[in-house]
Amino acid sequence: MHNGAAALPESALAAALGSRSVVLVGMPGAGKSSIGRRLATRLAMPFVDADAEIEKAAGMSIPEIFASQGEPYFRAGEARVIARLLDGGPQVLATGGGAFMNAETREAIRSKALSVWLRATFEVLSRRIKRRNDRPLLKTENPAETLTRLLAERDPIYAEADIIVESREVPHETIVEEIIAGLCAQAGLVRAAKPDVGDVQR
Repeated sequence: MHNGAAALPESALAAALGSRSVVLVGMPGAGKSSIGRRLATRLAMPFVDADAEIEKAAGMSIPEIFASQGEPYFRAGEARVIARLLDGGPQVLATGGGAFMNAETREAIRSKALSVWLRATFEVLSRRIKRRNDRPLLKTENPAETLTRLLAERDPIYAEADIIVESREVPHETIVEEIIAGLCAQAGLVRAAKPDVGDVQR
């Protein structure tokens, strides 16, 4: 009978993580929720969407919070909700695009979680964002210009994440595999058959 860490990295990884969560960071449209749900299933952890929790706490949608209260009010609430969620780990936690910009939130994530930046190119993000109409920061006269500015501001901060995985047009399971490989490496577990994550960047 063949078992052990090489055959079942997920259970070994969950044990190595202990009470720590896995936090997904990145731009709107990077796939944090869809990838996060699949990752949580693989790791047998709950999946939590920070934006959904903020909406629940506020009793209104994020576009409504932005419109009625403004971005600073939203960011303060976001930081409080994420701090509370991190105390409830382990879990896979998807955060809003601006959450990781908050220095206190970054510090809380560092101490209680491993962070994964789902990095996506301008082309990938703009294509995905066009399909949805729920991104308050991109409801501007020139969304492409706004997206370019946000990428320039945020990418250097996202780069502080523990693990960086390219979000691109491949099956979600491929991305999940790459995240698990990165988490195993961070947790000091060696995977037997590690996918080639470096060859896919064009």
